[in-house]
Amino acid sequence: MKTILVTGGTGYIGSHTTVELQNAGYKVVIVDNLSNSYPEVIDNIEAISGIRPSFEKIDLIDQQATFGVFEKYPEIEAIIHFAALKAVGESVNMPLDYYKNNLNSLIHVLDAMRKFKVKHIVFSSSCTVYGEPDSLPVNEQAPIKKANSPYGNTKQICEEILQDFRTPHPDINVIALRYFNPIGAHPSALIGELPIGIPNNLIPFITQTAIGIREELKVFGDNYNTADGSAVRDYINVVDLARAHVIAIERLVSKKNKEGFEVFNLGTGKGNSVLEIINTFEKVSGSKLNYKIVGRREGDVEQVYADTKFANDELGWKAEKGIEDTLLSAWKWEQNIKTLKFSDKS
Repeated sequence: MKTILVTGGTGYIGSHTTVELQNAGYKVVIVDNLSNSYPEVIDNIEAISGIRPSFEKIDLIDQQATFGVFEKYPEIEAIIHFAALKAVGESVNMPLDYYKNNLNSLIHVLDAMRKFKVKHIVFSSSCTVYGEPDSLPVNEQAPIKKANSPYGNTKQICEEILQDFRTPHPDINVIALRYFNPIGAHPSALIGELPIGIPNNLIPFITQTAIGIREELKVFGDNYNTADGSAVRDYINVVDLARAHVIAIERLVSKKNKEGFEVFNLGTGKGNSVLEIINTFEKVSGSKLNYKIVGRREGDVEQVYADTKFANDELGWKAEKGIEDTLLSAWKWEQNIKTLKFSDKS
């Protein structure tokens, strides 16, 4: 049984990926500092998969603690690196926090890979590296643009660090997965997106508004050059996204990767506007949302959606779940949260 280290594994995408890895027969070691997640997520992962992943509460900013994980689990064969701060708007107001956390955590993981001879890493990247794209849909050959936010810039820099790291260490194999917009929840409604404090992402703000936690949903801008004036994104179901990580790991450990550094876009290939998402959510949930159009948010791009052909053909992966089912899963998760016990972080 191969052992995979999942950094940020109690977070939104990390928890779903842990479930899919365990379902595929991998042993998982999770590292997380719980700054934006809850320890009870481990219980819920176990409830879904029947397997309890190993868990180490550490901050990857601490290099010695990071090394300690690799010393404790010498069998680690590959890493999926999620651990990062990830809110575009927040990064504009807290740039140093984003650079300190997102860059140093990766550097310390790579240092540990070198020291403990781990050869494979899947990096959680983002479509934000494309900035405001020249043409749509966006494929992997699209130019990397100047980032619209410190968050996006950290993803660009991290990809550059990974490429530079491979120059003296060509035996290190990297797959960077550039996500578009992950949404939804596990069909069990036991794990999902659970932001601490006010949500920075659209879907949890929608579900929290629908259930009465938030009074009003803000739509940032209605004067974009799109069909209805609101920003357009490629919304991908989080379970579909998690499956892609398992395929990426299998590609690396079985040495099927064709290059030492590979990049894949993960999306549906279709864009939906913010107002389309709101209307679809109201339809599937039966809830009327209280929302207001406000000014554009700094750091946001007008529209972006993926060309998924390379990931479809090369990985043999394709997003399968539709937008209605995905939004309904997010709503069922929101309704189930109150029945689950999570630590008080208020």
